[in-house]
Amino acid sequence: MVRYTAAFANQKGGVGKTTSCINIAAAVAAKGYRVLLVDCDPQGNTTSGLGISKKEVRHTTYEGLLGEAVPQDCVLTTGVENLFLVPSTIQLAGAEFELIDMEKREGQMRRFLDGLTEDYDFAMIDCPPSLSMLTVNALTASDGVIIPMQCEYYALEGLSQLMLTIRKVKQLYNSRLSVLGILITMYNGRLNLSVQVLDEIKKYYADKLFPEPIPRSVKLTEAPSYGVPAVLYDKYNKGTQAYGKAAEEILRRTGFTAGG
Repeated sequence: MVRYTAAFANQKGGVGKTTSCINIAAAVAAKGYRVLLVDCDPQGNTTSGLGISKKEVRHTTYEGLLGEAVPQDCVLTTGVENLFLVPSTIQLAGAEFELIDMEKREGQMRRFLDGLTEDYDFAMIDCPPSLSMLTVNALTASDGVIIPMQCEYYALEGLSQLMLTIRKVKQLYNSRLSVLGILITMYNGRLNLSVQVLDEIKKYYADKLFPEPIPRSVKLTEAPSYGVPAVLYDKYNKGTQAYGKAAEEILRRTGFTAGG
């Protein structure tokens, strides 16, 4: 059973979605909660970012979604205490086509999570950078959506598209779905454009914004090459500390206490 499921979603690539998913999951796990990371992106960056070889995994999100493996058999332990992973490989790209002919295809991720035999406080799903059937599955299975986004020119246009998709999924498949928060990533307050875009986002979504943006940081980009979350790679870095605060805000917004 999973107590709360959150999807990290943004159809635009390169916005720090996977970095945010890994580091927030690790920060929440460090507070004593059992967290299940679900890699729902065929690129498998969440999997490799936790130091797990995609060549060696047997059961992945692909088998889980298509019902070809027992859900709990798809779960791996990681090098981080309380953090577990359902890995992904490029094979997951084929699930888009195989789901088309399945009955209630939008509900396969929910079925998968409901079939878990172990208990988890959180499931955090790293969605692909597209509004695909994989993303719809993740949203249908989730209680909340976390939207990582950069302060750039096209950000608001993409955000409007995503909000429309979330409303449609809520209406058609998942009435409990809501936006848990918008997380500004790779922020540089010295750039006028970043400040202007952030001010514009505040006009429409002030109540959804996380209090503190995630700043640009070399350490955040280095950590995946070592196969560990940045919050463990360098816990004193400004970027990792910002992710720690984001994790605390998620616990507050979801009604969890700070101590597992």
